Amino acid sequence: MRSERGQATVEMVAVVPAMVLACAIAWELVLAGHTAWVAAHAARASARAVAVGRDGRAAARSVASDAAVSALGGGRVRVRVPVPLLVPGWNSAIKVSATAGL
Repeated sequence: MRSERGQATVEMVAVVPAMVLACAIAWELVLAGHTAWVAAHAARASARAVAVGRDGRAAARSVASDAAVSALGGGRVRVRVPVPLLVPGWNSAIKVSATAGL
């Protein structure tokens, strides 16, 4: 019979990177969900500001500083916010949008 010495080390070398990757993917999903919530809040703030004659862009950017706001007409606004990435400094191509109107 061959010795099983070192088997746990080999298994750990295979499992640890998989666990790190799974945690990174899970955290990115949490960041995407949080961004969707922030985009919806920014859209509501912008719609409220437009309804009372104020600047909707400024209201949305007070909630999300990197929000892109577009007016849809009839008091409705769409806000797009980029999803932050796990690695600081990298730019995300994924944006979450929310629409609101009063």
